[in-house]
Amino acid sequence: MFTRRIMGLETEFGITSVLDSHRRLGPDEVARHLFAPVVEKYRSSNVYWPNASRVYLDVGAHPEFATAECDSLHQLVAYDRAGEQIFHELASRCEASLNERGIGGKVYLLKNNTDSVGNSYGCHENYLVGRDMPLKSLSAQLLPFLVTRQLICGAGKISVPTAGAPNENFGPGYCLSQRADHVWEGVSSATTRSRPIINTRDEPHADSSRFRRLHIIVGDSNMSETTTALKVGSTLLVLEMIEAGVALPDCELSNEIRSIREIARDLTGTTPLALRNGDTATPLGIQRAFHAAATQWLDDRPEPADGDTGTPRDQLLPVVDLWGRVLDGAESGDFSAVDTEIDWVIKKKLIDRVAERGTLDITDPRLAQVDLTYHDINPDRGLFHMLARRGQAATLVDPAEIDTAAQTAPPTTRAAARGRFLTAAEASSRQTTVDWTRLKVNGDGGAEIVLPDPFAPSADGLDQLLEILGEDPR
Repeated sequence: MFTRRIMGLETEFGITSVLDSHRRLGPDEVARHLFAPVVEKYRSSNVYWPNASRVYLDVGAHPEFATAECDSLHQLVAYDRAGEQIFHELASRCEASLNERGIGGKVYLLKNNTDSVGNSYGCHENYLVGRDMPLKSLSAQLLPFLVTRQLICGAGKISVPTAGAPNENFGPGYCLSQRADHVWEGVSSATTRSRPIINTRDEPHADSSRFRRLHIIVGDSNMSETTTALKVGSTLLVLEMIEAGVALPDCELSNEIRSIREIARDLTGTTPLALRNGDTATPLGIQRAFHAAATQWLDDRPEPADGDTGTPRDQLLPVVDLWGRVLDGAESGDFSAVDTEIDWVIKKKLIDRVAERGTLDITDPRLAQVDLTYHDINPDRGLFHMLARRGQAATLVDPAEIDTAAQTAPPTTRAAARGRFLTAAEASSRQTTVDWTRLKVNGDGGAEIVLPDPFAPSADGLDQLLEILGEDPR
């Protein structure tokens, strides 16, 4: 079992630009404007940022941010939020540029998972696991947790049935998860054609003889830092228990995809689910079983030694506490104990308040606008940020940590080496090539190194590359 765990989040943002009440730029056009300064500087729309994270334009004109490798929960939350900050700055520059060109308008970047015409884009979680862990066994134990996890960390969404869409057989209402209707398999190597819960494409971005990258693509994008911490922290604990051989409940679902859609529409967690062993269970019962195991595991879990990095117990205790409080809320129907900490609860409380004030039906477009604006990453405009300023949405990491994360690489992982290289490359006239596992100075007199160990903040040959780029490595 890893006492340290390399983790990362990939977030695709929705994008639009409203010129006036009747006109807007298409996603492709506004994305081109958004990435113009990136392309001008780096000659590419797919780059590694100075903080060692990846900033790029994904398929479907979705700006995407992939955090640098992180090895603790709070570090990952800070880098996830740094991605929002980086893209907000790009959006602000884009608005200024459009105004200078006489086009005008406002640029909106949305940290959500669905657009108005039913397209879905993701928030992918990456966890380093050992190569000796059989993926089939790992998936079998993890899938029941992931299918029911939306009860504790979904982003929430107003769902209105649309002919031909996955929700066409359900009535209008509020859903726990934005992604639940857009996955089609439990485990698969596909990502877009047939989205699975767990993607098995074997891209470890590390020494493939030792490591595997577990790629989970079912989760929602979270605005709330505490919800992100619960999503990742609870999954981290379940992975640790699986690797340590802790006995977990036998609750393999007979049909994960039918179950995930049904669960999304049941805020009480009481939907009966058929299991492969012939029994039935509820989402609340499954989560209770995992939570009980995690509570016990946290008492037995090896703590990182003094001087070591990783996720310490004091970062996971609040995760287990919040996890339990959400389940208590589902059981009692009273979520007031978590209504500043869990995205779907925070947003539903806001929507209910607006609906009651205006006597609005759940299908009213004004509520859909509230739903959407909750995810606007602009800190001066987005409804989540407004709630946070009012004390109605909790935060977790210090804003200064987010500012630092937006500028510098994590110092405790392989990202530190990439960050040093990128900083030196910025000040050099030499052409370079960078990816997750390689750093290269191109051309005559250049050199290249491989970074197979994601835990190592430095590497043999790094000083030579820095000298070539003109930096004194001392």
